[in-house]
Amino acid sequence: MATKLSRTACPVEATLSLISDKWKVLILRDLLDGTKRFGELKKSIGSISQKVLTTNLRAMEEDGLLTREVFAEVPPRVEYTLTERGASLRPVVEAMRIWGEAHQPELAAEESEREARRNQHA
Repeated sequence: MATKLSRTACPVEATLSLISDKWKVLILRDLLDGTKRFGELKKSIGSISQKVLTTNLRAMEEDGLLTREVFAEVPPRVEYTLTERGASLRPVVEAMRIWGEAHQPELAAEESEREARRNQHA
C-alpha cells in the first residue's frame, strides 16, 4: 500500500508522500534509535492498533523506508530496521522534536483551555 501523493510535484509534497501519516512519523522516530521488534514498536507508540501498525509498516517497507526481517523461530520474530532512505529523514524528525519542545507548553495550555470549555458545556 504505497502512498498515493505525487512524488514529483514539489520537494515538500515528495516528503509528505512518504511520511504523511502521524503513525509513520512515530514509527520513524522509534526506528531512528535502532532495530525494533513489532511488539516494541506497538508498546512505544501506545494507542495504535495492531492492524494500523502492520499496515503502516508494510507501506513504509514498500516505500523503501525500512526493512523487515523474519527469523525462523517459534514464536516467529520479526525485526524492523530503517534503510538509508529512512535514516535520511532524521533531520525532519529532529526538526519536529525541536519545534514541539519549543511550543509544547503553549500547546498544552491551549488543550487545557479547550477541555475546560468542553466541560463547562457538558
